[in-house]
This record gives sequence, C-alpha cells and structure tokens, in this order.
Amino acid sequence: MLRLRWEIDFKETNIGAIPKDWNVSRIADVAEVSSGGTPSRKVKEYWNGTINWLKSQEVRNRFIYETEEKISKEGMNNSNAKRVYNPGTVVLALYGATAGEAGLLKTRSTINQALAALEGKNECDNRFLFYSLLSSKERLLLETVGAAQQNLYLKTIKDFALAKPEVKEQFRIASALSWFDDLIENKKRQNEVLEKTAMAVFKSWFIDFEPFKNNGFANSEIGEIPKEWDVSPLEEAATLFKGVSYSSPDISSEPQGNLFITLNNFLREGGFKLEYDYYIGSKAKEEHKVKEGDLIIALTDMTPQAKVVGSPAIVSLPYGYVFGVISLDCGKLQLRKECLRFYLYLYLKHTQEENSTFANGVNVLHLNTNLFMRNKLILMPPESILEKFHSFVEPLFRKIALNQKQTLILRRVRDTLLPLLVFGKLRVEEI
Repeated sequence: MLRLRWEIDFKETNIGAIPKDWNVSRIADVAEVSSGGTPSRKVKEYWNGTINWLKSQEVRNRFIYETEEKISKEGMNNSNAKRVYNPGTVVLALYGATAGEAGLLKTRSTINQALAALEGKNECDNRFLFYSLLSSKERLLLETVGAAQQNLYLKTIKDFALAKPEVKEQFRIASALSWFDDLIENKKRQNEVLEKTAMAVFKSWFIDFEPFKNNGFANSEIGEIPKEWDVSPLEEAATLFKGVSYSSPDISSEPQGNLFITLNNFLREGGFKLEYDYYIGSKAKEEHKVKEGDLIIALTDMTPQAKVVGSPAIVSLPYGYVFGVISLDCGKLQLRKECLRFYLYLYLKHTQEENSTFANGVNVLHLNTNLFMRNKLILMPPESILEKFHSFVEPLFRKIALNQKQTLILRRVRDTLLPLLVFGKLRVEEI
C-alpha cells in the first residue's frame, strides 16, 4: 500500500528547500562517475559485435533495453569504451542537444565519450539517483559551458549537488515513481507486440500470399502476384498534403495553440512517438490539419542511415484534442478508401528502405514527393480482401491508440509527482 504525507518542516540549502532530516551531497560522494569512448570507425572488426554500445542520442528513451549499434570485444579493448556497465547504472548525456538527459540501463552496455556513467555507492539507490537527475535537469544545464553547444564535464557532474534522504526512503521514492514507469513500459511493450502481430498478418497475406496460393499467379512490375490483383502508383491510392512551414516563434513547448506534429513524432522505420510541441503561428490551413488515426509520412531526415525519411506513422492525439497541425517535415496521406489505412501504413513501413531512395540531399535528406507519389508502386489487392484485412487488424491498432493515450496520462502524473517526491515536499512513508 502506498502511503504519502505532505512535509511541513523544511530547511534552506544551496539547492533549495528540503526536509530537515535530509542532507545535500555531491554526486561524487554517493556514486562512482566515469565515461566511455568510441572505437575507430576505420577498423571494421571493432563493429557489429555482440556488446551494446550506447550513444548520447539514445538516452532520450530514458530506459535503455537495446542499443542501435554494437561493438566487438576488440573494439571495446582498443578504445576508451573499456567497461561494460551493469543494468541499473545511471547514464547522463554530456554534450550538445541531449546534454543533461538522464537514462537508466536495463541491459549490460558500454558507452561513448559523450556519456557519463553513475554507479551508486552503499548509501545511494541508483533509481533514486536517476529520478533526482531527471528532476534537476534545468539546474544541471546552468552548469554547461560552450558557445556553439552546451557541454558538461565529469568534474561538473561529480561536484553537482543533490538532495539525499536516507537510503530506505530513497528506495520508497524510487519504487513509487518506478510503478508509473513500469506501467508505461508495459504498455509500450504491448504496443510492440500488437504491431508485430499486425505486420506478421500483413506479410503472410501480402508478401508471402499464403491464403491465396491456390488462386494462381501473374507477373507484374514488382514480381509475381496473385491473379486479378493490381499494381499502381501511390498517387492512385492517396493524395499527399505537406505540412505548414514555421519558424521558432511559431512553436511553444507549453500547452497553447494547436498540437504540433513534427519529424520528432516519427520512430525510425515507422511508427508514432508521443512527443508534442504546440503551434501558435497563424499560417496553418485546413490541409495542414490531421485527426486521430490519420496516416502521415516523414519527408525529411537527418540520420545518416536514412531510417526516418519515408517512414509512415498513424497519428495519436491526447484526450481533449480533435486535431493537430503537421509541420513541413511531414506529409498527410489523404486516402481514397478507408480500408487502405492500415494496409498502406504497414506497406510503407515494410518498404521504408525503398521509400528513402526517393530522397536526396547531403546533410539533410528531402523526399521528392512528386517522384515518390508517381513512382512508388503499391500492390493493390481486390477491395474485398482489403476490407477483410482492415477488419482483422483494426482492433489491434485501436488498442495501440488506447495504450498511447493512457501512457500520456501516466507520464503526466509521474512528471507531476517527480519534483514533489525527490525534493521531499511529498513524503513516501510506506510502499
């Protein structure tokens, strides 16, 4: 049972008011602090191994279950990434756009030089340390140096002060906050399973043609397909509308104006990410608006692997919002038929790598939308089959959308409780 009470007895410290029975400690006094490195990209034997290697950009996920890249034992031993950190280790981004972002390892991993690893000592609960850093990001960013980008150094991290209750209370606070994060992670995992299920059915029907193997096949521009099926350009299935152009004064991080959906809402290779800004400009028109369940596609990319451009997503809006506005980095696919919604989403996700070949550019890739809509070929089964597929997978995507909305609510509650708990305004007496 969770039992809470409001604290009324505080003392003033250099980090603000904390309960009288709490202390203030430097991170170096409660945790070991170290950093990592990057194996040489020129030595191919150092890469594509079995050891997780974490980059600072990935810390935004908060909980790190898997890394995008892996290194070999040789790569680890021949670089500053010499240590493999255990699950439960806190990681903190040091440089650039992600400076001050904290994460918690859920798997054994090495790290690069843009990250610090913090391993709590005997009187420190690692999860409490993680939540304390999350709640102290703004204060931590005041310690950054550099003109072109924000940088934190290991000495700064070691000297940074945090509130320190006794370790049993640290455990209770961390457990209360972890309850919300565990629910959020469970819903995320559920959605991954639901989408994988939908994709498995899609591949069975429209890649392997398993239910239709007895119908006979015919040649087409994309290979052999069942007889009486068609192949057509994407423009015959949907019309693409680009989003609104904008500048910095048009965007707010505070809830005001219209919900703004940008490139940041796309997962790599497809899918929707629940991170919103707000559009307070005046240039948005009707064609820039999207509603719940609309199909959108990423039109630009800044990843060297081109994993975002051409990626599709299905819009999910928080409770209380009827529509959102998409940015110029996104395109809305207005479908000719409702039964195409999930079919096209899965088709475009399955062929994201091919979609990205319609993009050009050096540092920033831009999808050539006219070429893409005209020349991207789509397998078109008979409408009766599309309707049957739609009715089969639609409940899966409905559950995904529900989980996404519930996740937003859980995040809001957790984020409200976070500063109250780690600074002792609300005490956890029992859990």
